[in-house]
Amino acid sequence: MPEHQFTRRETLAALAATTALPLFSRSAPAFAQAAAGNDASAGALLDSIAENLLWLSPESATSLGIDKGERAPLRSRLSDRSGIGQQRLAQTLRADLARVSAIDTSTLSHSNRTSVEVVRSAYAVALEGFQLPYGDVAVGGWRNTPYVVIQNVGAYLDVPRFLDSDHQINNAADAEAYLARLASYPQQLDNELGRVIMARYKGLIPPGFLIDKALNQLKQSAKGAREGGGLVESIERRTREKKIPGKWAERARAITQKQVAPALERQIAEMTLQRRMATEDPGMSARPNGNEYYRWALKASTTTSMSPDEVHQMGLRELRELQGRMDPILRSLGYTKGSVGERMQALGRDPRYKFSPGDKGRAEIMAFIEERIRIIRSKLPQMFNTMVRGNLEVRRIPPEEELGAPGAYGGAGSIDGAIPGKFWINLRTTELHTKFDLPDLTHHEALPGHVWQGEYANKLPLIRTLLSFNAYSEGWALYAQQLADEFGAYDDFTPGRLGYLQGIAFRACRLVVDTGLHAKGWSRERAVRFFVEENGTKQIEAASEVDRYCSWPGQACGYKVGHSEINRQREKAKAALGQRFDIKAFNDAVVIGGNVPMDVLARNVDEHIRTARA
Repeated sequence: MPEHQFTRRETLAALAATTALPLFSRSAPAFAQAAAGNDASAGALLDSIAENLLWLSPESATSLGIDKGERAPLRSRLSDRSGIGQQRLAQTLRADLARVSAIDTSTLSHSNRTSVEVVRSAYAVALEGFQLPYGDVAVGGWRNTPYVVIQNVGAYLDVPRFLDSDHQINNAADAEAYLARLASYPQQLDNELGRVIMARYKGLIPPGFLIDKALNQLKQSAKGAREGGGLVESIERRTREKKIPGKWAERARAITQKQVAPALERQIAEMTLQRRMATEDPGMSARPNGNEYYRWALKASTTTSMSPDEVHQMGLRELRELQGRMDPILRSLGYTKGSVGERMQALGRDPRYKFSPGDKGRAEIMAFIEERIRIIRSKLPQMFNTMVRGNLEVRRIPPEEELGAPGAYGGAGSIDGAIPGKFWINLRTTELHTKFDLPDLTHHEALPGHVWQGEYANKLPLIRTLLSFNAYSEGWALYAQQLADEFGAYDDFTPGRLGYLQGIAFRACRLVVDTGLHAKGWSRERAVRFFVEENGTKQIEAASEVDRYCSWPGQACGYKVGHSEINRQREKAKAALGQRFDIKAFNDAVVIGGNVPMDVLARNVDEHIRTARA
């Protein structure tokens, strides 16, 4: 396609563009706007704040299965990705932070006080992010990014996956809602385009190697759209299965070919232009306002005030401790020569732990995951007093997303269980996974990790379901890996314990590499080499990981910071309770208490200690 140099007039028009479907504006009742000092009024105010946030994030309503009744209009909408949409979100946060800050928490129950603290923390940190000159701000989420469109960020990835996996089609109205969302998708792409162009005017250009990946994937998406692709196949297949009469595929194909494909090509033109301007510098320190951005991103990710140097040194310290635990296990398996990283590389080359190449190996991986899920399910009652369902399905990451995606990711499904939690696995090559590291990945993403924890969050008040904190989410997932080991998941599979320890050490490496890239001037090559040499990480995985840290600064640091803090709180509870300490009760306190910043986690554990003593 011909390249196109956007004029300033086109840029401003794209920036000002908003979604064709107007966002619903909700005003809180007067009683909820006043300062609240008791549980009933505080609860009403928190519900009002949740509704305001939900109506700015229609996809969340669908994913949670609550786009019904008065919220039914949300089923036909997508979030506004324009500059004006960002301003509207920031204004809502500012107004609602003022409302929640007026609450007198001294008379509230512990649960409501926790919810108030969660909103205050999430909104205050997000508003700091909105003061920065560029990027997407995750409000109570994990994906803060300076780049609106890149290899793992953008509507071109989010919308097709969301429409296929979360937007349910059970009747004609659902299918019409799908088409309405599909029709607004090109506008979302252009809304993003305006912001990408404005970022360029401010001097923000992503690293060239990230643009290369993004262009590869955007071109795959555009090719699929020109041919109809998954956006058409999804509605065609599901309306056929449900026997819903209508020209659904024909209508979807017209939108996809005539509107979606050209919008994707406009993004490709801009990214092609930026590629000619790009450098290979990976970190934020090489970009305008980059040091300020990284300090904020690190704060948002860890919910602490740790400096980049403090995080870097923590990573080195914890990595050495973990390698000390790995060494004797490696020796017991006959791996005695070389560093821990070199011996783990050798273990990774052992054909006993490899999957077959191609589709045969992909099938082996899916079967292997299901078996590990069966094993861990049998152990969950030993870990928790309060159980949830663990509603889960394992799915392959869409092929057009795999190149820029991590090895896996996961999360809970809808509140009513109609949409199961997902464990998304990257199968672009079976070399990404081994039989000794895949069990640990399963515990992290699925049970008792993200999917499991998310089901507890779905039982909390709506605002708590909507808001999450990276350090808690990822810290819990690492703690889930630890629980699997502590409760015998590897008693009959010693290499699996090495995979677990390597997985935890991998997150310690992340502290070193993320801060190295963004605050210490590391090259991409040095970052990849650190993973391979220190942890025995596969080269292909390390390269993908490093690219992810370049586009999500700070996010990788939340894992080990959160994990270490959960363990610190566990030791505190053990010391305080002595023989009264019960691991199941502690785990319940952490997971039922919900997704919180680290200082609120400490207060939740203090409350657990107080009640356990009573």
